Amino acid sequence: MTDKATADETGAGPPATAAATTPVPYDPYDAVVLAGGAARRLGGADKPGVRVGGRALLDRVLAACAGARTTVVVAAPRTTVRPVRWAREEPPGAGPVAALAAGLRHTTAEHAVVLSADLPFLRPATLRRLLAALHETGVDGALLTDADGRDQPLVAAYRTAALRRELAALAAAHDGLTGLPLRRLTGALRLTRVPDPRASFDCDTWDDIANARARIREHGHVLDEWISAVKDELGIDLDVDMNVLLDLARDAAHGVARPAAPLTTFLVGYAAARSGGGPEAVAEAARKAAALALRWAEEAREAGGAGEGNGGPSAPDAG
Repeated sequence: MTDKATADETGAGPPATAAATTPVPYDPYDAVVLAGGAARRLGGADKPGVRVGGRALLDRVLAACAGARTTVVVAAPRTTVRPVRWAREEPPGAGPVAALAAGLRHTTAEHAVVLSADLPFLRPATLRRLLAALHETGVDGALLTDADGRDQPLVAAYRTAALRRELAALAAAHDGLTGLPLRRLTGALRLTRVPDPRASFDCDTWDDIANARARIREHGHVLDEWISAVKDELGIDLDVDMNVLLDLARDAAHGVARPAAPLTTFLVGYAAARSGGGPEAVAEAARKAAALALRWAEEAREAGGAGEGNGGPSAPDAG
């Protein structure tokens, strides 16, 4: 993302505020992810490849925008968690405005989300909120604001026609786009703001990286973070009710034996895959396994009760 000093100066267009919390239907969108830059405050490290929660920052952003019809990453090609289209600004290192223009050339949707590659807490729901705000207000763009109320123009949804119009005007006025700050672009757009301190958190420094790594291990987030990481690692795009699986694991651990919990949930996944996969298949396999675990536990209680009444199977032979 642009450094925080630059972000303070962006979004000078007519003020507006959006409190969009309920997604509304919207047209298909494209995504442009800016993953270049020198990362000077990280000592020139490969920032998109820095891992938070076991996943590269770029892969975390690509998972959040997996619903895009086309995803364009503006950077030198690398291995990513899912296929994308690659683009490069000319010359390389020409800045975020030139990079955005390079990525936008490969998009065709009416709307585009524009993202930096250093957003560890971005989620699909965030993009739905931005697209809903864009749909509801009729402005040129909807962007997040951070914990201090600063605009984050690289966590935003825009109308591509508006971006193309203003990029063309800037290129004509400045004989190109090289070196132009984002505020020159956003200042000409009608924008609405969506506050989201968590999703707008970006990693510009090693302290930011350390903070992000600590925050994903907080009690309220660690399970969701881990499941998302596992699904990305295994190439699984499946939304299931995790509470169902957790309840099954608890029943298997308490009613059978503790090691039965992970083995049972593995077998449920395997059975669901064999029957065609999908959330419904997982739920049905989990229901059957949970019912079995409860029957198993009931028999154990009955056997325990009988044993207490007659000395149990280990009592000495009275004959």
